[in-house]
Amino acid sequence: MAEKKIGTVSNYFDHVSVAAIKLGASLKKGDTIKITGGETDFKQKVSSIQIQHEKVEKAKKGDEIGIKVKEKVRKGYKVFKV
Repeated sequence: MAEKKIGTVSNYFDHVSVAAIKLGASLKKGDTIKITGGETDFKQKVSSIQIQHEKVEKAKKGDEIGIKVKEKVRKGYKVFKV
């Protein structure tokens, strides 16, 4: 399956390793994402999604979500669904 850009990192919280992502397409728990930008390029499975500190199973286009990430990311990095 081809990679599809689904969002952009809008913030990163170092102390909890959480990326805030502005979605341009839907995303659900269990999906695999790839985050690229700068020297960073990694894939990971989405184990949990939060919107306004509430756990949700899925998020839709336009939502601002928080997900735990395994590597440091920066504002502006691109998020793809793979």
